[in-house]
Amino acid sequence: MAHKQDKVREYKYILPENLDVSLFGALRSGTAVRAELRVPYSFKSEAAELCIHSDGYEGEIKYVKMKMEKAAAVGEDDVYFIEFNTDELSCALAGANYGLFYYYYSVKTPSGVKKMGGEASTVLEASDDTGERQLLIYARNASSSEAMKTGIIYHIFVDRFNKSGKCNVKRGAVLDPDWDGGIPQYGEYPGADVSNNVFFGGDLFGIAEKLPYIASLGVSTIYLSPVFDAASNHKYDTADYLTVDSMFGGEEALRLLCDEAKKYGIGIMLDGVFNHTGSDSVYFDKESRYDTVGAYESKESPFYDWYSFKSYPDEYECWWGVKILPRVNSSDEGYMKFICDDVVDKWMKVGVSHWRLDVADELSDAFLSTLEEKVHSLSCDAQIIGEVWEDASDKVSYGHRRHYLSSGQLSSVMNYPLRSAILSYIAYGDTESLRRATEGLYRRYPKHVSDSLMNFLGTHDTERALTVFGDDGYHDLTNAELAVRVMTPEEREGAKRKLKQAYAMICALPGIPCVFYGDEVGLEGYRDPFCRKPFPWKNMDGDLLCEYTKLGNIRKNEVLLRDALFEIEELTSERFVFVRRPFSGEGHSLVAVINNTDAALTYEFEGSLCDYDGVIHEGSVTLPPRGWNYLKK
Repeated sequence: MAHKQDKVREYKYILPENLDVSLFGALRSGTAVRAELRVPYSFKSEAAELCIHSDGYEGEIKYVKMKMEKAAAVGEDDVYFIEFNTDELSCALAGANYGLFYYYYSVKTPSGVKKMGGEASTVLEASDDTGERQLLIYARNASSSEAMKTGIIYHIFVDRFNKSGKCNVKRGAVLDPDWDGGIPQYGEYPGADVSNNVFFGGDLFGIAEKLPYIASLGVSTIYLSPVFDAASNHKYDTADYLTVDSMFGGEEALRLLCDEAKKYGIGIMLDGVFNHTGSDSVYFDKESRYDTVGAYESKESPFYDWYSFKSYPDEYECWWGVKILPRVNSSDEGYMKFICDDVVDKWMKVGVSHWRLDVADELSDAFLSTLEEKVHSLSCDAQIIGEVWEDASDKVSYGHRRHYLSSGQLSSVMNYPLRSAILSYIAYGDTESLRRATEGLYRRYPKHVSDSLMNFLGTHDTERALTVFGDDGYHDLTNAELAVRVMTPEEREGAKRKLKQAYAMICALPGIPCVFYGDEVGLEGYRDPFCRKPFPWKNMDGDLLCEYTKLGNIRKNEVLLRDALFEIEELTSERFVFVRRPFSGEGHSLVAVINNTDAALTYEFEGSLCDYDGVIHEGSVTLPPRGWNYLKK
């Protein structure tokens, strides 16, 4: 293994403050930057260049090579540097003050020119075939929400959390009265048609009743599944964006929830399902249910241009071929104006704080930019969190490079890469996936995006994390088998230890921990719809709840975790040790130690460290199987 002095390192400084941002490959537009390359004497370097080019995915690639100056040596390293302005660079290469770029360093040595790059945080690879480094220059007005970062996000599937008994069952809906033992309605096989018209009766009044419980978990934001009027229990088939579903309590209930949540310092985030509507909606009206004229009923409908018909009226573009979900042309000016000036404006004035965007990949750049401008005109603290399942910094969807982060269209995204990496690490000791999903993403994302990532272990679209950790044999089972399957007590105990370990990881990593309702009390659940069972108010796992409450409140009270730097101290299949330290260098740091084994593990260090229970540890701390500890340094 090479010694530190044998490694080529890159450092970046924001001028004129000389603020060290070496860990980041995303820089704000209009920033003066000094890039340094430190090359060990052993390379006998003679000169160095910075070679950078535009993305070129959808157009001409422009290249720039910039000679680096030589500075005073540092230790046993030659130092080369170059200073540039990110605005000038991006405009020269991409014709805009933001964009995606790739670069490497070229170093002349007696044995030839060496290419230095790769995607590690500061240590560069030096070989002819090494990869390039990504540089994202992002819009200067981008920022994160200080309010949202003060705690965790609590994700609620409205129909399954708590019922107040104040709302009547509407026409076409069926109420399952068995809250504690009922099985969610399911199709014969995954993807099979199912009406989704069976409800358990949860509503917004019921959520408001449970605000003291929610606040006790350290929550700063409640993320609601869709609440607008729709036929289904999941509400992703919107019938009317301007009406809250009557079975959820209507506008009165949403207004009450926003007002009461505010008293606890909690903001409400709505699920914006703007890529498609329901076919049974005021806009499409395939069933001729509404007084207005829908797009399906007449080409003269005011909503006709919102949709794309192949053969009018029965052949139309829909989401993933699902006929009850006709897809909207989100670039249509009339549609954009309606969503921004009518829908978003109305609900944010009611009290909604943030938006989560369903299937953001399918929404146009024009729509996202217009929405972002409108949302932030109403609240500078508002966040738009996109449902993006991959790396959002260089995402390509439908053959088009997206500019979610560089242009500020999205405040941040749902962190699916981290979920996958944590599950893989805990199950198989997969260190490289975890390194890419932490160190790798944090280098590629703007820091404010990393600080606002929605870090979760499960959602309404995935299996419950507890189930994944405890049951290896469910993957090939039918829906009928999964409907009645539960873990054994032994499987459940092992799964609980892993779930605690996983939650300890996301509570200390950059981003905002997000809890899917019921995870904190041991709710089990296989794939959709079995992950959407009613909250078990009469059968809560107190042990898990205690752990979630403790971790959530550490996350809420430790200001350091809202924007501190992240560095990996050790990552092996047995343990994960990382440090969160203040950007300024002043104040204490937090060392998170995660035991990824089924045996006790001892972590050794110099001196004394205090944990968050106030216990002082001298020289070492021992963690139980699948245990964790946070130490103040």
